[in-house]
Amino acid sequence: MKKLFIIFAVICLAAPAMAADWNFYGSERFKTFSVKQDDDTDAHDASQTNTLWDNAANARIGATVKFNDQIGGGFEVGNTINKRKLFGTYTFGNGSQLLLGQDYAPSTTFYSGSVFDADGALLGIGEFYEGRVPMIQLKMEGFKIALIKPTAVNPDATLYNTKTTFPEIEAAYDMKSDMFHARGFGAYQTYDLDGIASGTDDLTVNSYVIGGGGGVVLGALYINLGAHYGQNLGNMGAYAPTADGGSDIGLGQYLKNEMAIENQNEKDTTGWGFEGVIGFNASDMLTIEAGYGYEYGEEDLDNTDGSSLYQMYLNAAITVAPGFMIVPEVGYIEADPETYGASPDPNPSTTYFGAKWQIDF
Repeated sequence: MKKLFIIFAVICLAAPAMAADWNFYGSERFKTFSVKQDDDTDAHDASQTNTLWDNAANARIGATVKFNDQIGGGFEVGNTINKRKLFGTYTFGNGSQLLLGQDYAPSTTFYSGSVFDADGALLGIGEFYEGRVPMIQLKMEGFKIALIKPTAVNPDATLYNTKTTFPEIEAAYDMKSDMFHARGFGAYQTYDLDGIASGTDDLTVNSYVIGGGGGVVLGALYINLGAHYGQNLGNMGAYAPTADGGSDIGLGQYLKNEMAIENQNEKDTTGWGFEGVIGFNASDMLTIEAGYGYEYGEEDLDNTDGSSLYQMYLNAAITVAPGFMIVPEVGYIEADPETYGASPDPNPSTTYFGAKWQIDF
């Protein structure tokens, strides 16, 4: 009797799932790179070379789900069982769609095919990127608008409490054809820092970004360009490839692009970046690509220089078999941190070569 009850319970739980159309997928991504890091100081020889031989951080498994013509969803987890995506969708009208949950922000663009640093793709080095965020999003043809969970960075928790009242608002519009694609996007976020101690003034942190880009396809040749400009990008969750964040680049946090506080006054940070990518589809089995990205940020502080970070790379995507790809890549990344008055002005760098191995299943 107990066994019958267990079987009945399993059938009841499985019935709703069986009614839906589940399409599972996976992508194993493995990194094999030699990485030389140089902090560019005269005090000592701080250069070191390391071998990266491990699962890439963005290996994943997931599924897309279609319950009926209106209701669907999906999920995705990484190789450390971290949640990458979890969302539900409701499609209505003439293809319009409401999304609830965690997915890529509307501003997300992938113009670059750089594979170093877990398919880094110049994200945070020329390409504005917030990643996968909790949101309510409405999509209508090429237009997306979303209300996103606010990211509230507090520079000094001993003096201020963080108070969020509104979600971040973000929108993007895409145009596509066989030879041409273009997009524009913008986002705005605001939150308060309430002073804890007597005499500590309250502050309001405002962040915004505008950007866009596009590309052309001329036979086997393709070109992609993108740029963005904004204020306090780090306060709204903009990605920065930093060593503390688990990046393979290992150059430290030089471009957080966050608001600073000086004498209890808000000092905003201006940030901008651009990228250019050119590639050639030599055949169905080989694509060659080169790219360059540049990111800059400067705080509105006295005696302060700006900081910058740039990357250049060359790679070749080799399709060994359907679902199996090897991408050799060589590249160089250099940072110019804020070092006002320092002599010499250090420019730490990373030089790398190796390959990403990827099997999709």
